[in-house]
Amino acid sequence: MGRTSDAKERLMQAISQLIWGGSYGSTTIDDICERAGVKKGSFYYFFESKADLAVAAIECDWQERRRELDTIFSSVVPPLERFERLAGFMYRSQKQVRDIYGRVLGCPLFALGAEVSTREKRLQKKIEEMLSYKRMYLESAIRDAHAARLIHCPDPAQKARVLYTFYQGLLTEARIRNDLEVLRDAGRGALQILGVAEPKRTAKAA
Repeated sequence: MGRTSDAKERLMQAISQLIWGGSYGSTTIDDICERAGVKKGSFYYFFESKADLAVAAIECDWQERRRELDTIFSSVVPPLERFERLAGFMYRSQKQVRDIYGRVLGCPLFALGAEVSTREKRLQKKIEEMLSYKRMYLESAIRDAHAARLIHCPDPAQKARVLYTFYQGLLTEARIRNDLEVLRDAGRGALQILGVAEPKRTAKAA
């Protein structure tokens, strides 16, 4: 097999699709190879186990997602607007997933983490690492909003954990109910958690 082969990338894509749409436990190496169109011998050329492949796929996916997050949470974007942009990104990305897979799948890291946390320690550690990176984006926006006196939040790390749990709860509920509309409240709910008062509505003239 030449070094220019894209077999490794196809294997990572295949395991991501199979686990997200099904489960880690039910996905076999044979399933992965069949989906990727790769021989089993080639699998073991790149990876020692299914867990090794999953760790590599998570890292690869993160390198793609962080570009979008870097844009959403750019320092040139007003702090509170970053949360609205994140909510829009969540909705759009889950809609794209639904159009491909036929249902809402929520967060792949939470779905996988909940399944393997008691069995695959190396995989668990990788998932925890990725979740920590994502929370750091929220923490930076909260810190900037506090510094700008848009909110009062002297402990950005604690508030980021609460807010991230809120987002993940919505994504999990959307997956369970197979309902994108669950995500409609993400932006407004985040601002409420941050203590941002909703603008008062003026009564229309009779």
